[in-house]
Amino acid sequence: MIEIHLLMLLITVIIGLIFSYLAIIEKDSLKAIGFSAVHAIAYAIAFYILMAPDIVLAYVAVAVGIYSALLIFVVSKTERYEVV
Repeated sequence: MIEIHLLMLLITVIIGLIFSYLAIIEKDSLKAIGFSAVHAIAYAIAFYILMAPDIVLAYVAVAVGIYSALLIFVVSKTERYEVV
């Protein structure tokens, strides 16, 4: 029987991959930034399951906080939707 930690790790990594794909194909930049933030949270949970709390703290601060805020600032200076 598969252990619960491995099952939780598998689920969080799959969620991260799904939201990575959604961020890549999204035409709305703000939605893509939101998908990217959810992707970062999923991988932070995966790092926590792997018992790496120092990496989790750095990853959440940079990937969810600073990176998302910087991208939202850049999008506010440009156009929100991708032109096809």
